[in-house]
Amino acid sequence: MVKLSVLAICICASCRSFVMAEQDIDFNTDVLDVKDKANIDLSQFSKAGYIMPGDYAFKIKVNQNELEEQPVAVYAAEDNKDDSKACFTPELVSKFGFKEQFQKTLTRWHQNQCVDVTALKGVEVHPNLGTGTLAISVPQVYLEYTSDDWVPSSMWDEGVAGVLADYNLNALVRKNDGGNDEQSLSGNGTFGANLGAWRARADWQTNVENSSDDDDSGRQKQWQWSRMYLYRALTGLKAKLTLGEDYVNSDLIDSFRFAGASIVSDDNMLPPNLRGYAPQVTGVAKTNAKVVISQQGRVIYQTQVAAGPFAIQDLNNAVAGNLDVRVEEQDGSVQEYRISTANVPYLSRPGSVRYKLYAGKPTSYDHKADGDNFGSGEFSWGISNGWSLYGGAVSSAKYLSLTGGIGRDLMALGAVAVDVTHSDAKLEGEHRHGQSYRVSYSKSFDDLGSQVTFAGYRFSEKEYMSFNDYLSYRSDSDDFMQSKEMYTVTFSQQFKSLGLSAYFNYSHQTYWNNPAEDRYSLSLSRYFDIGKWKNISGSLTAYRNKFDGQKDDGMYVSMSVPWGDTGSVSYNASMNGDASTHNMAWFDRLKNGDNYRISAGGSDDGGNVSGYYDHMADEAEITGNLDYQHGQYSSAGVTLRGGMTATAQGAALHRSNTPGGTRVMVDTGDAEDIPVHGYSDNTRTNVFGKAVITEVSDYNKNSLSIDINALPENAEASASVAQATLTEGAIGYRKFNVVSGLKAMAIIRLADGSYPPFGATVLNDRKQEVGIVNDDGLTWLSGLRPGAKMSVNWDGEVKCAITIPEKLSGLSQNGNLLLPCQR
Repeated sequence: MVKLSVLAICICASCRSFVMAEQDIDFNTDVLDVKDKANIDLSQFSKAGYIMPGDYAFKIKVNQNELEEQPVAVYAAEDNKDDSKACFTPELVSKFGFKEQFQKTLTRWHQNQCVDVTALKGVEVHPNLGTGTLAISVPQVYLEYTSDDWVPSSMWDEGVAGVLADYNLNALVRKNDGGNDEQSLSGNGTFGANLGAWRARADWQTNVENSSDDDDSGRQKQWQWSRMYLYRALTGLKAKLTLGEDYVNSDLIDSFRFAGASIVSDDNMLPPNLRGYAPQVTGVAKTNAKVVISQQGRVIYQTQVAAGPFAIQDLNNAVAGNLDVRVEEQDGSVQEYRISTANVPYLSRPGSVRYKLYAGKPTSYDHKADGDNFGSGEFSWGISNGWSLYGGAVSSAKYLSLTGGIGRDLMALGAVAVDVTHSDAKLEGEHRHGQSYRVSYSKSFDDLGSQVTFAGYRFSEKEYMSFNDYLSYRSDSDDFMQSKEMYTVTFSQQFKSLGLSAYFNYSHQTYWNNPAEDRYSLSLSRYFDIGKWKNISGSLTAYRNKFDGQKDDGMYVSMSVPWGDTGSVSYNASMNGDASTHNMAWFDRLKNGDNYRISAGGSDDGGNVSGYYDHMADEAEITGNLDYQHGQYSSAGVTLRGGMTATAQGAALHRSNTPGGTRVMVDTGDAEDIPVHGYSDNTRTNVFGKAVITEVSDYNKNSLSIDINALPENAEASASVAQATLTEGAIGYRKFNVVSGLKAMAIIRLADGSYPPFGATVLNDRKQEVGIVNDDGLTWLSGLRPGAKMSVNWDGEVKCAITIPEKLSGLSQNGNLLLPCQR
């Protein structure tokens, strides 16, 4: 039995992880149990971090912040030819996050092509060929501000060039007992392309409906390009530039659609503790239902929800204004209501300015011009500690509005803002001008565990017209709804001693020329124990929608009892008007991440059975659902949510989070079926070694990792974690150093019958180290693939190459693979 020497094993381990050493190491070869002590090459191990000169692809780590993989040349050091040094180009160093005054002091070498970052005292460079990383240790005083989850703009990654296509499709087949069959297909998504910092996007939505009672002319088919636009980050201004079709998302004026340009300061580019919030949409579904959220006809979110209360919290935080919510039940009924996403008071930190600038022409949903050219701007300026001044204006040929306001941080009493808007509108045959007054308030009561996230009041005089009102009046004066008063209150309370949470939302809107509308919503939830049953949850949700004297009242009660490690048994009852339903359900999550729910119950119309199954495939998220209502209908539906991303580095199908949003392509070389993940379930690389992760955040540090515990037996990963901080819409690219293939003990022999020196290294065609030569050419090799070529290196250069046989049957008499090394 052949054994590797202890020193060889130690050397092999040390070359895969960096060992700090300031001085060269002299090995005492007399202690080695080798036959030919003259044929030993340990030179590469005598210097800490020594790498043979050449071109490499390294992941760059500045302290704990990781950049995208970069091509880096390694040259012989100018002051010591026996040493090597990584060459950092000026462009690459600009991404390291140095403060400007320190970056100017850095010196250059190698004909001014390379920047010497070690010219700053305390900066150290630690290369590691085994893990494919270059770790740069920098004292914090030289760097711009960073935190655990945020890095400065110099370290943001614009991603690679590529194209993408994301989709969200919902198909439903419904058979009514009356004999009428219905089929529908709806969906929305985004096509896009990235080049440098620019993103091109085209949003689409479609709806096809068919009924067996309809003739061809009665079938509904619809395809719409809802929005086409370009955008990019202006990192120096902490703003976003958009060209094309867009929506005015303002804190001061109503939203409307236009074609033109905008520059908007982007809170996402600020550290997380300085950012705003994203709106939340809540409601109650009576059955398995499709929830569609739109704004002025454009679908911005669409998903399937199970029966019961739902809360959608992952809307883009750029969404502002009124949102239309449509809940399409499987029994054919529809709930429709509108929510206001009014923001908290418009406050800014002392000395900071937030702004939004828009210019263009208002457009209708079919992309036609709908008014005169306009310009709009607004700002918020932190004039002192606790005080903010804000205002804005909208101007077109026959319309002008001016807004001025002031906000105050009342410290323990919360925050308040007051503003006044004056409008002047010239209409056919009349001239209207009036004022609108607004007061808003926000307060967290930490000691009581409660929070008023927003409470506001707005009153508009009869002659006041917002710009959106002005556009609506021009299009259809008879259908114009003129706002009068609006109240909005959202309140949450935690009763910690009782384990009870309460949430209340109320909105009230009156009009000068239309009936008032109101929406109330109250939710209570509690976790408690009963004997050996732990973490039982109960909830109660009640709501009322009121418009033009018509009321829509509902209530939902549920209780869930955990069962086993992943399952739960639940009971729920819902009441809507005079109708009521009762259901028992079983929910469970499988080991592969899939989950399902089966329920049975009854209603005033008879018994019902329903269920759904959700599967997180590598290529898409697939949800199937079935619903049967005795004496009325049976239905089946499926939802597909996924996308395709293609770059010069490769392509992959994948699950989709936000259509057209940020993503990272993960590359494991020629290693397929490698499990990788971000903040969600594992995704396995395809046959080309590519996978796309969409569960990432803009401008935040995202962690991507290989699930070591689920690796295939023939794969090894020298580094399993990567980081990425990406700009909005970027296609990031991260490459993992994965060696995949067979493993075998081999004997490497030179053409003259001798062996490579003890300590020589074997690299594959990707310059990954796959083995170290021991005594008599004995080498443990990994990542073997039939026909692959590998280089054998010593004395700092490639000396010869081996070729892996097509059939791994060329074994020597002692059972080892015999590999001739050709110079």
